[in-house]
Amino acid sequence: MPQMIFVNLPVKDLDKSMAFFKALGFSFNAQFTDETAACMVISDTIFAMLLTHPKFKEFTPKAIADATQTSEVLIALSRENREAVDKIVADAVAAGGSTYNKPQDHGFMYGHGFQDLDGHIWEVMWMDPAAVQQN
Repeated sequence: MPQMIFVNLPVKDLDKSMAFFKALGFSFNAQFTDETAACMVISDTIFAMLLTHPKFKEFTPKAIADATQTSEVLIALSRENREAVDKIVADAVAAGGSTYNKPQDHGFMYGHGFQDLDGHIWEVMWMDPAAVQQN
């Protein structure tokens, strides 16, 4: 079985969060989605679990950070080219999200990002494959 990652994020309104991410082209695994949680498919091995606040509290004794006021995590996703980076950011803004920084162009690497409806930061980047050293 390949190693997988599940990023757990607290959301205030699960239905609105699901609609937001569907507008960005993401799908959800119905087997792991109910009224308290939604399993957003990022790739074959990467998932974001969108959890209502009460559901999230079942996994931690700590207070839930208000991501609109403080950074609790930076989620970075790669895209196949610069245009795809710009498109997902534009789609996020059109769906009710916001940007938090200007695009960063380093020639071999390009990035931009957005904040989702709960303020979680999603950094989106493209890197020229020729710039990546192979070991």
